[in-house]
Order: sequence, then C-alpha cells, then structure tokens
Amino acid sequence: MKRLFALLGLVLVLSGPTSARRGAPGPGSAGIHAAMQAPAVALAAGQGPYESAVAPAPRNRIDELVFAQLKSLGIAPARLCSDAVFLRRAYLDVIGTLPSTDEAKAFLGDPDPNKRSALIDRLLARDEFADYWAMKWSDVLRVKSEFPINLWPNAVQAYHRWIRTSIRDNVPYDRFARELLTGNGSNVRVPQVNFYRAVQSREPQAIASAVALTFMGTRAGTWPKDRLAGMAAFFSRIGYKSTKEWKEEIVFFDPEPASTPASAGPHATPSPARSALRAVFPDGTTAQGAYEQDPREVFATWLVAPNNPWFARAAVNRIWCWLLGRGIIHEPDDIRPDNPPGNPALLAFLEQDLIASHYDLKHVYRLILNSTTYQLSFVAATDRPEGEASFAYALLRPLDAEVLVDALCQITGTSEQYSSAIPEPYTFIPPDVRSIGLADGSISSTFLETFGRPPRDTGLASERNSRPTAAQRLYLLNSSDIQRRIQQSAKLQALMQTGGDWRQVVANLYLAILTRLPTEDEQQIAARYTPSGGGANRRAVAQDLAWALVNSAEFRYRH
Repeated sequence: MKRLFALLGLVLVLSGPTSARRGAPGPGSAGIHAAMQAPAVALAAGQGPYESAVAPAPRNRIDELVFAQLKSLGIAPARLCSDAVFLRRAYLDVIGTLPSTDEAKAFLGDPDPNKRSALIDRLLARDEFADYWAMKWSDVLRVKSEFPINLWPNAVQAYHRWIRTSIRDNVPYDRFARELLTGNGSNVRVPQVNFYRAVQSREPQAIASAVALTFMGTRAGTWPKDRLAGMAAFFSRIGYKSTKEWKEEIVFFDPEPASTPASAGPHATPSPARSALRAVFPDGTTAQGAYEQDPREVFATWLVAPNNPWFARAAVNRIWCWLLGRGIIHEPDDIRPDNPPGNPALLAFLEQDLIASHYDLKHVYRLILNSTTYQLSFVAATDRPEGEASFAYALLRPLDAEVLVDALCQITGTSEQYSSAIPEPYTFIPPDVRSIGLADGSISSTFLETFGRPPRDTGLASERNSRPTAAQRLYLLNSSDIQRRIQQSAKLQALMQTGGDWRQVVANLYLAILTRLPTEDEQQIAARYTPSGGGANRRAVAQDLAWALVNSAEFRYRH
C-alpha cells in the first residue's frame, strides 16, 4: 500500500494540474487549458515527447487557409506533434483503437519521411474504421432498441449493418442520405426505413426536425412555425403498417393518408389532405412536383444538389469536429445565421471539395488527416483565447467511453460485460466484440454509463457527455474492476518478463499504455520503485506502475 500511494505521485506528475503552453511555469500554474484538461507533464520549450522539432508548414489548402487566418490574428501555430503523439492520435481518431506494441515499434522505428501519410491510408482501409464511424453515425441516427427509440433488436441489427457496410464501402454521402430519406419497405429487409422509425414522434414536424438536424446540421425547433410546416409537408405522406412477423413494420409512401396512423399516438396531428399539401423548401422555395410523386424524393433531390447551402457544409463541419474536437461552426449541429464559422474560407473550401469529389467522405478524411493543422501539437505557442477557435493547436479531449473501455480491454487482454434493461433476442454480446462495434444503444455497461456514452435519444452531439467527473476519476483510481483487469492480465504479465532489466519493463508498459517510450526523467521516477528480487514483488511493482499510467490524464485524453 505504501508503494501504491508513492506511485500516486507519478499519476500527479503525469496528469497535472499543468500548463500546456510552451515555456510556461511548472505544475500548478495557470495556462490556456484548465487543470482538468491537461494531459501530461508541464513542458518547457523544445522538451518532452509531445512535440517535433519540425516547424509547422502548410501541406495543403487546409493549412494555407488556417495559417493565413492565424497570421492575420497575430497567433503563432503550435509545433508539429511528435511521431508518437501522431501515431496514437491517428489510431484513436480514425479507428477508435490503440495501436499494438508491435505496430507502435514499427512506426516509431520507420525512417520513411512519408510514413504518416502511409499510416493514414492503412487506417482508412481497416475494418475498425467501419466499426468506429458506424458508432459515430449510429449516435446521430439514433440506433437503439428500447425506449424512447423503439426500433427493437432485429431492426437495430439490420440498420447498424447497413450503416457499417455503407461506411466500409465508402458509399457516396449523397447516396447515403438519399437512401435514408426515400426508403420504402420492411424495417428488417430495407434497413434504411428505420431512419423514420428512430424519430420519437411520427408527426411530420418531428420528422422534419430530425432530417434538418441530421443532414442540414441545424435545429429546426428554433425556426418560424410556417418554415417548419413547409418542410414538414414533405414528410406527411409516410405510412406505417405492421405484419405478422415479430416486430416487423412496413414503412411506405402513402399518397392519400386518410388520417394519422394509430401508431403515431392519440395526440398526433392528423395528416393533411392531398389538396392541403404545400411543401416549401427551407430556403423558401415552393416545391414543384411534390403532388405527383413521393414528396420525400423531391426533398432529397433538393437536399443533395451541389448548390444546396446546408448539405455538404453540415457534413464537412461534422467530420472536422469529429477529427479535431471542435467544428468550424460549433456546435456541429447548430448551424444558423447568428452562429458564423470561425474560418469561413476553410469551411467553404471543404464544402466545395466534398462536392467536387462526388461526396467521397474518405477523401475528406484523408485531406484533413494529412494536413499540418491536424498534426499540430497540443502544446500551444500562445495563450490568446482565439487560438482554440482558429485551430492554432490540437484540442485536448477525453476519450469516448467506448474507446476508453476498449483500450483498457486491449491493454489487459480482458473483455467488457454488457447488459440490457429489457432482455431481447440478440442482446448476448460475445467476448470478442468491442464497445465501438456495439450496434444497439440500449446495450450498455456500468463503465459506459459512467464515462458518458450517449443515450441516442435525440441525435444531438451534446448527448455525449465528455466532461470529466469525480465518479470517473474514482472509478479508475479505486474500482475493483480496474484492479482486477491489471492484476489478472496475462498480456501485462508478458510485458513484465524481461529478466532483470527493469528499464525494459518500464519501456514496455509505457509503449503499451501511452504509445510512447518513457523519457529519461520518467525512467528515473520509475527507478525509485525498482523491485528488489523478482517474482511476486516484481509483478506487484509493475502492476502499480501500470495502474499509475492508466490513471494518468495522458492515457484518458486524446492529445
């Protein structure tokens, strides 16, 4: 116990409070990041394992636009991040997974100057890319079995499989959106129709609000009533019909709905008669041809048109936010005239580039990931408040709950135990399924709930609670779950078997948990607890070190 509390000092060294501004004073001082956001030791200029010696220089049009704005503001960009930081950042941001120790060693030892670009290409081709981004889109699309999104397990599995397959095959984004908006058929045979079933109310205005949030990045609840009503008319001809199959439902275009379906609820607004249909696009243009065909198809054609002012803009802004932690328009689903972009030229470029690539989302990922802007260090060169919104440095972000528990499972060779409040078929999760691969938002665990996994009720980005809490810190510090994972881990035990070389044990643990080698200062800190003898004592000290690293903010944050 005495050694355990001594190693708590290492946790404090690794997790702050510190400043993340280059040249700032040491621990305890104020900096541009709050104490809860600082992920590592205080850094002096040019020191530490987080920065590269390479000065930042534009690599593509993104950088030219970002650096031009920084220059106009008189703000210096951060240095380029180190290879170790880039490796960890790219793995977590692209596939939601830590690199293995072998992958880390191979990348860090590779002298190829183009290895970062090569790594990005490899990550975009991995299966985990589809798993992770399907998780992201499942949050937006509300993929969940139970209340208040009653898709039910069979539909959830079909819907998630369709989303994942679309991402894996890099289906053009305009086609992805069109299929979701215009689908007809069984919820288990045509999974796209679950888009409408995943809206809490089947009233046209509720559906229109969900469409605006998902594909236009805007909150239609703040619109004038007549504007929302005009858009809602496009979704007033949707019918729902149950079958004799278990929890199967047909979603279809109903050209002459007599009234609102019973499934919509007793307080729903009746669907308007055909003669009363007046569909108006959100830009104020009256729709032509909405009476002769499914009005959803008319709306989808307007939405995905290259000159649409919302569609491509919302998509690239959301992707930018997912990769860099902040939208060019922030929040990513709050696009409105009085919430302007931080860098209008950058947003316009990305929007036009997505259109020019025929809505190739992987093209956008690759462009952003290869930019110097994405690869900047989190160690800011300025304390100006405009630096964050101008992307002068990398933003510090806690790991997603799913990514964090998967990282713990990967490091320790354990698996997470999931449960569902209402047992249904398909709720059994095999041990080798990771949290980022879970289809159903109703299937959860104590860890996921504690660390802010979103409930998938509304599709809002703010549903994911990324603010650190005392409960999270106590869970990592004190829970028997974390102690059990570390103490019973065969993978960690293997890293500790290096004969008498304690320095190598320390290096192995740093590489496995933090994706980097320890600095000499960190080796000296760890050397104070060098085990005398071997066997059980050696394992206990190594386990205490692993516990200290897992509790460091460097492990818990993207940086």
